[in-house]
Amino acid sequence: MEGPVPRDKKTVLLIAFDGSATARRAVQYAGRFLTADRAVVLTVWSPMDHGTDPGAYQYDLDGPPDPRDDDEDDIALIEAQRINDEGLELALAAGLPAEPLRRAVTFTVWQTIIEAADDLDADLIVTGTRATTGFRSLLQSSVADHVLRRGHRPVLIVPPEP
Repeated sequence: MEGPVPRDKKTVLLIAFDGSATARRAVQYAGRFLTADRAVVLTVWSPMDHGTDPGAYQYDLDGPPDPRDDDEDDIALIEAQRINDEGLELALAAGLPAEPLRRAVTFTVWQTIIEAADDLDADLIVTGTRATTGFRSLLQSSVADHVLRRGHRPVLIVPPEP
């Protein structure tokens, strides 16, 4: 059993934010019921270009691959920044000492959330869930469920509104 948290250790919340209604609700609940020294709003995103070699995964049916414009922004990153900014604004408005964090998905979204929590030594992970039930829940586990079962950290899961 763990003892009390040392007073010099800063408390850290990791809030997983994907822009959904339940993610917005999770931020509101975190601000209403929790206090922390740091609240990190995490948005996980999937890069459009998954390869290390820019031309390795580009296929062109009309001839040789088109040259890649290295100045071209990844639209998935731009969208992740927009979503993360929205989550940051909500967290700040809820009174949390929030800061942004965007991470490209490593293997799965839930694993990326767990890795970020480990890197930050987060005291609590806050996330929303779709709250699927019945046969659908047997086929498709939620990200929140995976984070809860595999993360080895406390998790606050906020369900959608009834």
